[in-house]
Parts: sequence; structure tokens; C-alpha cells
Amino acid sequence: MTFYTSKGDDGTTNLLGEGRVMKYHARIEAVGTLDESSAALGLARAQCLDPRSSPVLLEAQRDLYKLMAEVAATPENAERFHFIDASRVAWLEEQTDALSEVVEMPKEFILPGDSLAGAALSLARAIIRRAERRVVELHDEQEVVNPDLQRYLNRLSSLCFVLELLENKAAGHQTTLAKP
Repeated sequence: MTFYTSKGDDGTTNLLGEGRVMKYHARIEAVGTLDESSAALGLARAQCLDPRSSPVLLEAQRDLYKLMAEVAATPENAERFHFIDASRVAWLEEQTDALSEVVEMPKEFILPGDSLAGAALSLARAIIRRAERRVVELHDEQEVVNPDLQRYLNRLSSLCFVLELLENKAAGHQTTLAKP
């Protein structure tokens, strides 16, 4: 078995269902950005100090894997890959609410970089926000019909922000405000 197929050498890739699209298609851009999001969460997870962070991030990465499948599915195939729903959005809200009880919410914008995990979480948050924009575009074009996908990504970015604060605290660092 090889780790390559050469099928994409023509600039196209498969969807989950019938058909191929160009690798720059909006759906593939969204899937790629979701993949980046998961990789960034993995980078953060590998550096987390607070024991509450890693399990939450791992579960979010698994959710992103399922979210990617739904985005990559053709419209007639999407229901088969439907996993992200209001209960998964609620799970993110529960995690964010619980963790926000143990950190102090800054009253101003912050700058990333006060801890390794915190900086990685800030990067993940920014990539997730880009993924959200890509998924919203697909939803507006009616290529993706599940509104919980964009809601999930919106809440996941909030969770990353709270986890960044938690990880800065776990590393013994105060979070740096943007204004001096």
C-alpha cells in the first residue's frame, strides 16, 4: 500500500458521494480549513498544562472530523454524515461555561503568547473563525444545509478563548492586554 493515489494530480478531489470537484472549490476550502483547525487544536492539546483542557480538545477534534465529513458530503449524501446538532453545540456551551467559572474574563482585547498552549489555542481560535466563515458561505449558497455547523464553530472559537485564559493561568502567567 502506498500513501498516495495520484488521483488528485489533475487538480480535483473526491467528495463523499458521487463526483469530483476542483481542489480550490469552496467546499474543499472549508474542509481544508477545518482540517487546519483540528491540527491547531492538536498542537494546543499537546502543550496543555491544565488537566481539564486536553480531554475537551480531543473531543472537539473528533467533532471536527465528523463536521468535515458532513461538509465534504454531496447534498444527497449529507444526511448520512449528519452528526453535529444542537446537542453538540450545547456540549460546547457547557464546557465553556464551566471553564469560565475558573478564569477571569479580560475587560479588553488580549495579545496571544503568554504560554505555549495559550498561544496555540489563540492560533486555533483564529483558524476556527476562518473555518466558520467558509462554512457560513457554503450555508448561504445552500451547499451545506445544517445551521448547527456554523453554530458549533462559533462556540468552539469561544471555548478556545476560555481555554487560552485557563492555560495562561496554569502556566503561571497573566494574560497580556493589547493596550499597554
